[in-house]
This record gives sequence, structure tokens and C-alpha cells, in this order.
Amino acid sequence: MHKPNITMACIVHCDGKFLFVEEFEYGKMTLNQPAGHLEKGETILEGAKRELFEETGICAEMQALIKIYQWHAPRSNTDYLRFVFAVELPEQAEINPSDPDIAGGRWLTFDEFQHYIRQPGQDERNPLVTQAVLDYLAGTRYPLALLAHFA
Repeated sequence: MHKPNITMACIVHCDGKFLFVEEFEYGKMTLNQPAGHLEKGETILEGAKRELFEETGICAEMQALIKIYQWHAPRSNTDYLRFVFAVELPEQAEINPSDPDIAGGRWLTFDEFQHYIRQPGQDERNPLVTQAVLDYLAGTRYPLALLAHFA
């Protein structure tokens, strides 16, 4: 039986800018949404909130489901199911990661993000980073009630 990795990511938006976290991956500084793996015993929403806090220091509730993506990562030969959520903030928060893998954070417009990832030695963590922002900008939103947890 095949069991893909389950990850959650947050599109954090405020005043036309998106929050990206910086991670060193495959020899490059990459940008990603605050994201991570589902841990045993937590719901998908709990995991998303935890990852957002660990990677940014921001404590916020998920407001909508943007999309669920299935992706095969060719470098690691790993399959993922990635749940992406929208988080609108009233003001840009300072980034204080507690996750040692996070080098920092940046508030960028989509154009600034595109410019960043085109520079030598820099990239996006994976193609889902751009796709999730594009889906967010297209207005894709689903109610959180689509996710149900049974104990």
C-alpha cells in the first residue's frame, strides 16, 4: 500500500504582500510558504496552525482551504498531498521562527517573489509554491467545513 506524505501550507497575505519563509534546500536558498508535515495525533488544521507558528511565530487561524495538491517530488522520489490554506492578516507581522531549518521570512508581492526565485542561487522550494499563490490570486477558496475529523 502506498502512503503519500501529508503536508499543510499557509498562504499568508496582508496588504498585497505574501509571507514566504527562507530555507536552504539542494544548495539554494529557497522560498516556501510556511509549511510542514502532519504529525501523529493532530488534525490537518491543527498541523497547519502549528507549522505556521513554528516557522514564523505567527499564531493565526486558517480562514479557507485554497486547494489540495497531489505532487510527486522527482529529486526525493516522494509523493505528497499538500493542503493549502488562506490566512489574511490585518497587518504584517514580524517573523520569529523557532524552526531551525527556517533562515528567515520575507513579505513580498507576487512580482517580487518571481524576481527573487529567478536570481542565481535562489529558487522556490517546489512548483506548488507558485501554483498555490496563483490559485489564491484567482480567488480559489473552499470552506474549512470540507475537512472533517473523526476521533
